Amino acid sequence: MSFQNTVILSIGSNRGNRLENIQQCINYIHHSIATVVKVSGLYETPSWGFESDDFYNCALLVHTAKSAEVLLQSILTAEKVMGRVRSDEKGYQPRTIDIDIIAFNNDVITGENLEVPHPRMAERNFVLYPLRDLLPQWEHPVTQKNITALIASSTDKSNCRWVQKLGSPLDKFSLSGFNYVAIEGNIGAGKTTLAGKISEDFNAKLVLERFADNPFLPKFYKDQGRYAFSLEMSFLADRYHQLSDDLAQFDLFRDFIVADYHIFKSLIFSKVTLSEDEYRLYRKLFDIIYKEMPKPDLYIYLYQNTERLLQHIKKRGRSYEQDIEGAYLEKINRGYFDYIKSQAGLNVLVIDVSDRDFVKNQEDYIWILQRIEEARNTKPTL
Repeated sequence: MSFQNTVILSIGSNRGNRLENIQQCINYIHHSIATVVKVSGLYETPSWGFESDDFYNCALLVHTAKSAEVLLQSILTAEKVMGRVRSDEKGYQPRTIDIDIIAFNNDVITGENLEVPHPRMAERNFVLYPLRDLLPQWEHPVTQKNITALIASSTDKSNCRWVQKLGSPLDKFSLSGFNYVAIEGNIGAGKTTLAGKISEDFNAKLVLERFADNPFLPKFYKDQGRYAFSLEMSFLADRYHQLSDDLAQFDLFRDFIVADYHIFKSLIFSKVTLSEDEYRLYRKLFDIIYKEMPKPDLYIYLYQNTERLLQHIKKRGRSYEQDIEGAYLEKINRGYFDYIKSQAGLNVLVIDVSDRDFVKNQEDYIWILQRIEEARNTKPTL
């Protein structure tokens, strides 16, 4: 299961302060367009196909939920922001910045404005050498040639000189300093999406709740009183077995693990859904299990107001969720906050994302990463 597209971009500059242009472009892409996961070394090459100053070039590995066409439009905007003025004159031109999409997953795209993989990439050393830095085992999805074979067969004999190492924007974040992060939230808050994005961007082990496999869930939403206890017991057993099995596969002192739930959510939901007698029985069983479970280094609660939650639930279109009422969601939110207040020994970070969209807006996602980074030394509250 992939939450984002994996894209290779090529960046070049031969006007003005080339190094500064490249670095500003990387930062702009990372904060406004897509997450820059890895950056190649910086290379200097002669201008290709026309007489001009030498270029600085590099390649980026980025993650984005954008389609290839939407990404292209964002890149054209970035070039304008960076001062590039496209001329109607034919042929190549000197440029402050040039950004090309080299590869988009393993897709083959042939469109009026976009061809992927880039049709001339195999003839350009300034693309191939930085690409080898990023992904030494990369293979062309059409020719099936790996990057080593592509360089060996390239007809481009121009010198491609390594200049220096370039830093990656993600180097500023030390999320892997948390061995185990649990991301929680109400129904429709986006916890699974955020956990998936972080796991892909930081190469973390991902643990996802298997809620879709629970046979009592659709029945519960139709008749809560009848199926609440069966549902909560089923969830508790499944969460216990899944976390025990999945976390046992990883070294909690070496691996970076991100989960889209913490087992304590079982108690929060059960308190909302169960009768008083059922809850007392359930609590006894839960307390036995909870003592055995490892606690996360960071517990993140994504808060969204009820109106936004209902919008997201409707948008994702799960039939058995469409009758969920706002009052039920508000009870769950209150249950989470009561739990958070009672957990003095847990490193808790509450993030209000009611007015943010960390899937469509890169700025919002970077803002969340900054909040998580701040939580390394503090314990923010809402």
